[in-house]
Amino acid sequence: MSTYLSPRTGSAWETVIGLEVHCRLATATKLFCACRNSFGAEPNTHTCPVCTGQPGALPVLNREALELAVRAALCVGAEVQPWSKFDRKNYFYCDLPRGYQISQFDRPYCTGGGIELASGKLCRLTRIHLEDDAGKAVHDRGAGTLVDLNRAGAPLIESVTEPDLASAAEAHEYLTALKELFQFAGVSDCDMEKGSLRCDVNVSVRRSGEPLGTKVELKNLNSFSNVVASIEFETARQVEVLERGGTLVQETRRFDVAAAVTRTMRTKEDAHDYRYFPDPDLPPVTVSEALLERQRSMLPEAPAARRARYTKELGLSAYDAGVLTSARDVSDFFEATTRLGGDPKVVANWLANDVLQLLAADEVQAAAIDELPFKPLDLAELVELVSEGRVTRASGRTLLRAMFDSARAPQELMHELGLERVDDTAALEAWCRAALEGRDDVVADVRAGKDKALGALMGLHNLEPSAVSAYNIGKML
Repeated sequence: MSTYLSPRTGSAWETVIGLEVHCRLATATKLFCACRNSFGAEPNTHTCPVCTGQPGALPVLNREALELAVRAALCVGAEVQPWSKFDRKNYFYCDLPRGYQISQFDRPYCTGGGIELASGKLCRLTRIHLEDDAGKAVHDRGAGTLVDLNRAGAPLIESVTEPDLASAAEAHEYLTALKELFQFAGVSDCDMEKGSLRCDVNVSVRRSGEPLGTKVELKNLNSFSNVVASIEFETARQVEVLERGGTLVQETRRFDVAAAVTRTMRTKEDAHDYRYFPDPDLPPVTVSEALLERQRSMLPEAPAARRARYTKELGLSAYDAGVLTSARDVSDFFEATTRLGGDPKVVANWLANDVLQLLAADEVQAAAIDELPFKPLDLAELVELVSEGRVTRASGRTLLRAMFDSARAPQELMHELGLERVDDTAALEAWCRAALEGRDDVVADVRAGKDKALGALMGLHNLEPSAVSAYNIGKML
């Protein structure tokens, strides 16, 4: 168990943490209507009578959302229930036009499961349930409160852990692992900037051996760094209150990013405050064995398992294995390239040090590796051209940059750009002599033993380091 040492008294305290993670499912439409489930549209353009709560509008469950939810449960080893139901969670706020959220209360679609941390510690899951999202309220001092209902009705799964985490670092590790699993399985893009992954944190403190302390909920944390910072501040705040003889109250607090402090929002509600009752407009949810098996068959190898295989079987460094499993499309691109004959270490080097760096450059149009104009076959061909010595490593980088702008094969581009390595001694000598014309200063420096002066000639008349190595200019002088 991790401990927090009070800076005031030096006493050791235990931090107890539980997480509630809301994940937006990657469906085409919303949970109970046919409106588009997408981010970035003009406000209130993806709405209909169902998701805006118009009288008489009836919800219909999105089957794709159920299938993705089941797949998410299988990712974390949860037990999917054959029968579950939807309930109405009643509360009033401007971004909830129905006056209630459709969620699952006492019969969620799955229970149990968990994620094992690097230390071997298991963070257990209590449950995962399906629910629809609320809209987005934007508070503007000049315009008042504006409401965008495009997000209202979007499909969410909320995963709730047991209070098994003991530090901000463990919470960060858990969230990273959960995000990887859901992304690899195609459950969600988990993009926190788009609100696809949001986290609430329950924090309490106690001395060793004491019962659990009073729980405080930190609401709507939209980055992992904010999760870490809010836990660290809240732990210190609670310890200070208790050590000064104060009493903690069960409440909901928000994290003020600018000040790096938590602030009271409201006293914490209990389940009875929401007046849950079964939704009369929705039938029970049933999950067949056939649906379970179909989703189980669609699970990819977990990212942690891929990293272990890359280091043990392919001999990659832990760093390269981590880079290559940073996203499912990157990992799949790597595997497809190596299956075509590329040496894993060489392919990993090209992907990690060249392809991904170019992909991150502002001038490159592609936003993700699966949007590149070239395919694994093309990268495998480029790697082969360099490995066989037909182009130098430097020319290979030039060729790769050209591949970002063209859908043509590397070999075709190599000929067009004149990048193929030349071993013809006569041709090399002619290029070297042409490069030396009018460069008496370089000739003098080289004859004086200053070989670095040859760098001024590189790139002239196709003269590259490979040409110098094949035909030493120094021998001509």
